[in-house]
Amino acid sequence: MSIKLPITDLPIETDSSGFYAGFNKIVALGSKILIGLLILWAAVFPDAAGNVLKSVRSTIDANTGAWYMYVMAFYIVVCLALALWPSTGKLKLGTDNEKPEFSNFSWFSMMFGAGIGIGMLTYATAEPLYHFGTNPDVIQGLAEGSAADNVRPAYKWSFLHWGFSAWACYAIVGLALGFFSYSRGLPLTIRSGLTPLFGNALSGTLGHVIDIVSVIATILGVAVTIGYGVSQFASGVFNITGADWMMNSEGSPTTFAMILALLIVMFTSTLSALSGVGKGIKWLSNINMGLSFFLLAFFILFGSTMFALSSLFVGLWDYIINLPAMSLTVWRPDGNPESIESQLAGWQGGWTIFYWAWWIAFAPFVGPFLARISRGRSFREYVLGAMIVPSIMCFVWFTVVGGTAIDLTLNGDAGDAITSVGISSQLFAMINHMLSPALATVMSLIIVVLLLTYLVTSADSAVLIINTIAAGGDASQKPKVHIIVWGLALTLVIGTLLVAGGLGAINTAMIIGALPFSIVMALMGISLFKAVIRDGMRKRMGVQGAPAELLPPFLTEK
Repeated sequence: MSIKLPITDLPIETDSSGFYAGFNKIVALGSKILIGLLILWAAVFPDAAGNVLKSVRSTIDANTGAWYMYVMAFYIVVCLALALWPSTGKLKLGTDNEKPEFSNFSWFSMMFGAGIGIGMLTYATAEPLYHFGTNPDVIQGLAEGSAADNVRPAYKWSFLHWGFSAWACYAIVGLALGFFSYSRGLPLTIRSGLTPLFGNALSGTLGHVIDIVSVIATILGVAVTIGYGVSQFASGVFNITGADWMMNSEGSPTTFAMILALLIVMFTSTLSALSGVGKGIKWLSNINMGLSFFLLAFFILFGSTMFALSSLFVGLWDYIINLPAMSLTVWRPDGNPESIESQLAGWQGGWTIFYWAWWIAFAPFVGPFLARISRGRSFREYVLGAMIVPSIMCFVWFTVVGGTAIDLTLNGDAGDAITSVGISSQLFAMINHMLSPALATVMSLIIVVLLLTYLVTSADSAVLIINTIAAGGDASQKPKVHIIVWGLALTLVIGTLLVAGGLGAINTAMIIGALPFSIVMALMGISLFKAVIRDGMRKRMGVQGAPAELLPPFLTEK
């Protein structure tokens, strides 16, 4: 039986001259047209756009919950299986003798900052507090809301959303692109991850559609992250300045304050993107990682440390033991809004399904970025660094920062000082309770700077990745005008959706964009399995299936 040689050349047509020189015009223009239509629709008909997005969100929540739950579990299985299997775990993203481009600290800093850094500053406090009040265990009568026996369930569900599932989304895309690009010599773009399934057809229309879907998902996924980030940024500036115009009567930032914060962030991020991944993004990532450890050290020293350590180890045990059930259980409404099943389905749609869509929409941005910075690392090292270690860091943040908030609410004298404000303000409310006004202002300033570095890192990384996808996988520095154009497009998408329906409109647009890309990611996992299985068969048959300089290690072993 003969086995076809793997594809090591996937030509993607790019213009040789003119404004789009070096870019695939179909992908570049197609993405801009679709994004432009979204911006125009939200700007001209903001009320209608908001209502339509709400209706679409309800339809998606009602019909795609099971798909999101099962496909996320599949991503975890793919990453762990390829990392733990002896013959695949030692495969490298690149040639056998290739060394990583970045140090471990810079590698982890860029990966963490681009992945979940922003969300953790908001949700490390807000999510444990929310689930401390209610979660599926409370709904089912297994624990009492806002009571001591609900601390463990609160962390079990918080860890579900910020643990292995989230990082497996990013890891599977980066692993596929890193392998097919650096070990097969294919372009560093989304379509390359599907070559074992679709072959040379990806050079044409099918590949263009996949890359356009990836660009749209990237824009919308990053829009959610930056949307929440600028909301907290505005809350921090308000905490420092006390400017009443920045907050509404409900304790949340005004639309004008968020738009102003957005303009500051996007202007700074565009300047950073112009300097490239090796300069601006690398240095910003190192800065925000250093500030993150400073903030974490503050809460370890002055927060509820023993309460946090207990929550960490017990919560981690509960999470791992219950992960299969939490990942595969799908709750469906039974028509009665007051029933337990309907309440569980509502909770799952508002939290778990929303998160799964968010991580999937973020994956076409973070995945190529992880691949770009992970060349020279093995499968096992990559999964450890891109999935396991970041998850543990998230767990530490949630227990140290969120645990302090819970302990102050449950056992301290905070009362409802933290829980009564919006989620973007809860971290600052906790700081205000813990410190004197002068020290709280200083700490708030540090958090605002940290937020800015996280936001800028995410935005400028996204612009660089979008240009890489539109250029057929060419990761070289692009002309400044293309960086500015996509920075402006991202700003307009976030700004118009904020006006049309606030953060809810951005969330819904993201969920719509995530659905088609979730299918692409599932196919990537299947492609990886097919590729390594066939490589093993070729090895047993003595067939060399790729250029010697691009062969994975186990194909060149004697």
